[in-house]
Amino acid sequence: MRVIVVGAGVVGTMHAWHAVERGHEVVQIERESEARGASLRNFGQIWVSGRAGGEELRTALRARELWEGIGARVPELGFRPIGSLTPVRTELELAVAEAAVARPDAAARGFGLVTADEARAINPALRGDFRAALWCERDAAVEPRTAQLALRKALAASGRYTFLPGREVRDVVGEHAVRDDHGDVHTGDAVVLCTGAWLGGLVREVAGDVPVRRVRLQMMQTAPLGEPLTTSVADADSFRYYPAYDSAALEASQAQEPVAAAHRMQLLMVQRLDGGLTIGDTHEYEHPFAFDTLEDPYEHLTRVVETLLGRPLPPVRRRWAGVYAQCADTRRVVHRQRVRDGVWLVTGPGGRGMTCSPAIAETTANDLGW
Repeated sequence: MRVIVVGAGVVGTMHAWHAVERGHEVVQIERESEARGASLRNFGQIWVSGRAGGEELRTALRARELWEGIGARVPELGFRPIGSLTPVRTELELAVAEAAVARPDAAARGFGLVTADEARAINPALRGDFRAALWCERDAAVEPRTAQLALRKALAASGRYTFLPGREVRDVVGEHAVRDDHGDVHTGDAVVLCTGAWLGGLVREVAGDVPVRRVRLQMMQTAPLGEPLTTSVADADSFRYYPAYDSAALEASQAQEPVAAAHRMQLLMVQRLDGGLTIGDTHEYEHPFAFDTLEDPYEHLTRVVETLLGRPLPPVRRRWAGVYAQCADTRRVVHRQRVRDGVWLVTGPGGRGMTCSPAIAETTANDLGW
């Protein structure tokens, strides 16, 4: 087969990967010189721990397995099976962690409850004050800013892959074909539109108003920490935002700090291969989004990180905002829709794109009979 993939983010690139793996020819078209959206502006976390039970967890676990296999073949991905720790300080936070460890699917997630001393043995950089931590052995990490480059390099080595950057697809032409803004028509046996948070233009024309919303978040990157952060780290506010956790009592009786509540914040933190820390994040749902990045969230995150590390945060090298697409029905892993004969739209993983993209693309490939 000949497969046309529109979009060079991680979801699109994983569709290209599965097609090439199955012996097909792929043409991948990207409107920028490189993908610039949420596929790069994320933590690079393969985040199994907080996923909803059922389909979402199965997808995340399958994706984790696929990431590990692809990482072994493409070392430049920087795949690292580092796990995660979520330190807890209060009785209510501890109760949420205990309930997570008691879930029927806790073993599949690699959940365990560890003491503060055990957590510090796993991750010696956590010198701050906390009473216990939720450990998730199945969480992992890759390098988001270079992952697509590494995957495309491996794809190009197959001899069955063509990357066309700087071309915006404007039209779907009949069946199995698209026209770009150069006037060129690209025809295949299947077309997959992986447009991320770009939901206007072509997507609106071929699919109408899709049940997907855009979410804006703020993040930052520091200079090297100077020591290994051996796991990803979350704070107990993350219990409020992930469906794996029963946080009703926590939300009813333990208020978030005002800044965290105003910006729907949690701490997620992972160390990059250069030693720096990627730290975030906030959630903003009201569109159109503000242009500015705000200082209060960064100040809050800095305080939380310094409390957990027991030391000052390294200098911040960059700050940014990103936007990702999320299914309006958050129980769905992704929005997958046939918009024309032979043309499919796949978007809206909603903060799960980096985690779940290999399995999302595998499901598309299976459903389309590649």
